Amino acid sequence: MTTLSTHVLDTGLGAPADGMQVHLSRHGEAGWDRISAAATDGDGRVDDFGRLEPGVYRLVFETGDYGNVFYPSVEVVFVVDTDRAHLHVPLLLGPFGYTTYRGS
Repeated sequence: MTTLSTHVLDTGLGAPADGMQVHLSRHGEAGWDRISAAATDGDGRVDDFGRLEPGVYRLVFETGDYGNVFYPSVEVVFVVDTDRAHLHVPLLLGPFGYTTYRGS
Protein backbone atom coordinates (compact mmCIF):
# COMPACT_ATOMS: atom_id res chain seq x y z
CA MET A 1 0.00 0.00 0.00
CA THR A 2 1.02 3.59 -0.67
CA THR A 3 0.71 6.65 1.53
CA LEU A 4 0.09 10.16 0.19
CA SER A 5 0.97 13.68 1.30
CA THR A 6 0.69 17.14 -0.24
CA HIS A 7 2.15 20.59 0.30
CA VAL A 8 0.63 23.84 -0.98
CA LEU A 9 2.80 26.91 -1.40
CA ASP A 10 1.25 30.28 -2.23
CA THR A 11 3.82 31.80 -4.58
CA GLY A 12 1.95 35.12 -4.64
CA LEU A 13 2.47 35.52 -0.90
CA GLY A 14 5.72 33.59 -0.71
CA ALA A 15 4.29 31.48 2.10
CA PRO A 16 2.61 28.13 2.79
CA ALA A 17 -1.14 28.00 2.10
CA ASP A 18 -2.53 27.55 5.62
CA GLY A 19 -6.07 26.22 6.03
CA MET A 20 -6.82 25.19 2.43
CA GLN A 21 -9.35 22.39 2.10
CA VAL A 22 -8.14 19.37 0.12
CA HIS A 23 -10.30 16.40 -0.90
CA LEU A 24 -9.06 13.00 -2.07
CA SER A 25 -11.21 10.81 -4.33
CA ARG A 26 -10.69 7.49 -6.05
CA HIS A 27 -12.09 6.70 -9.48
CA GLY A 28 -14.47 3.76 -9.50
CA GLU A 29 -17.06 2.25 -11.81
CA ALA A 30 -19.64 4.91 -10.94
CA GLY A 31 -17.24 7.88 -11.08
CA TRP A 32 -15.32 9.60 -8.30
CA ASP A 33 -15.74 8.41 -4.69
CA ARG A 34 -14.50 10.84 -2.04
CA ILE A 35 -12.40 8.95 0.49
CA SER A 36 -10.74 11.68 2.54
CA ALA A 37 -10.73 15.40 3.28
CA ALA A 38 -8.37 17.59 5.28
CA ALA A 39 -7.15 21.16 5.66
CA THR A 40 -3.54 22.15 5.17
CA ASP A 41 -1.66 22.93 8.37
CA GLY A 42 0.38 26.04 9.17
CA ASP A 43 3.16 24.78 6.92
CA GLY A 44 0.71 24.20 4.03
CA ARG A 45 0.85 20.42 4.40
CA VAL A 46 -1.44 17.46 4.68
CA ASP A 47 0.89 14.68 5.75
CA ASP A 48 -1.34 11.63 5.68
CA PHE A 49 -4.39 10.68 3.64
CA GLY A 50 -4.17 7.09 4.84
CA ARG A 51 -3.12 4.01 2.90
CA LEU A 52 -4.08 3.82 -0.76
CA GLU A 53 -4.63 0.80 -2.96
CA PRO A 54 -3.46 0.95 -6.58
CA GLY A 55 -5.81 2.99 -8.75
CA VAL A 56 -6.60 6.41 -10.18
CA TYR A 57 -6.99 9.22 -7.64
CA ARG A 58 -7.87 12.90 -7.64
CA LEU A 59 -6.84 15.65 -5.25
CA VAL A 60 -9.14 18.69 -5.32
CA PHE A 61 -7.66 21.83 -3.79
CA GLU A 62 -10.34 24.38 -2.81
CA THR A 63 -8.29 27.36 -3.98
CA GLY A 64 -11.28 29.72 -4.33
CA ASP A 65 -12.30 29.26 -0.70
CA TYR A 66 -8.66 29.92 0.19
CA GLY A 67 -8.81 33.27 -1.63
CA ASN A 68 -7.67 32.68 -5.21
CA VAL A 69 -10.20 34.64 -7.28
CA PHE A 70 -9.16 33.25 -10.69
CA TYR A 71 -9.04 29.50 -9.93
CA PRO A 72 -11.98 28.33 -7.80
CA SER A 73 -10.42 24.87 -7.50
CA VAL A 74 -7.50 22.86 -8.80
CA GLU A 75 -7.88 19.16 -9.62
CA VAL A 76 -4.86 16.89 -9.87
CA VAL A 77 -5.47 13.36 -11.18
CA PHE A 78 -2.73 10.77 -10.69
CA VAL A 79 -2.09 7.04 -10.59
CA VAL A 80 -1.09 5.06 -7.52
CA ASP A 81 0.75 1.86 -8.31
CA THR A 82 2.74 -0.54 -6.18
CA ASP A 83 6.15 0.89 -7.11
CA ARG A 84 6.29 3.49 -4.33
CA ALA A 85 5.65 3.27 -0.61
CA HIS A 86 4.91 7.01 -0.47
CA LEU A 87 3.74 9.66 -2.94
CA HIS A 88 4.06 13.41 -2.42
CA VAL A 89 2.00 15.67 -4.73
CA PRO A 90 2.77 19.37 -4.09
CA LEU A 91 0.90 22.35 -5.52
CA LEU A 92 2.53 25.71 -6.21
CA LEU A 93 -0.28 28.28 -6.46
CA GLY A 94 -0.08 31.82 -7.81
CA PRO A 95 -2.78 34.40 -8.52
CA PHE A 96 -3.00 33.40 -12.21
CA GLY A 97 -1.17 30.09 -12.47
CA TYR A 98 -0.33 26.86 -10.73
CA THR A 99 1.94 23.88 -11.14
CA THR A 100 2.22 20.46 -9.60
CA TYR A 101 4.70 17.61 -9.76
CA ARG A 102 5.51 14.25 -8.22
CA GLY A 103 7.64 15.17 -5.26
CA SER A 104 9.84 13.04 -3.09
